[in-house]
Amino acid sequence: MNWQLLARANTHPLRISILEVLAIDGGRTLSPSDLSYELRTPLSNVNYHVTELHRTGLVELVRERPVRGATEHFYRETKKGVKPRTNGRLRNGHRRKKRTTGLEPATSSLGSSRSTN
Repeated sequence: MNWQLLARANTHPLRISILEVLAIDGGRTLSPSDLSYELRTPLSNVNYHVTELHRTGLVELVRERPVRGATEHFYRETKKGVKPRTNGRLRNGHRRKKRTTGLEPATSSLGSSRSTN
């Protein structure tokens, strides 16, 4: 048991509730929308805390499903021994390529270069 991660999760009561709901019946796979409904809490709050639990490695992303132009994510409690995410960094220290939707605004490198005079 990683006590530091557990302590981090315990800093907010909603995170504890999320972990408890996911652990019911030996483990469930739910989306933040499902959790929001069960916990009677705004989806934005649940989504934030699920994202933080995922970042710290206490829940894992199981699958994704397209829903009305968005993507619904489904999470479950992490099995023991799974390491937390590394903020997009691979083991060799390089960053993972950022996933894009193709809807991001184009960026220009004009004016962004600096002269080293």
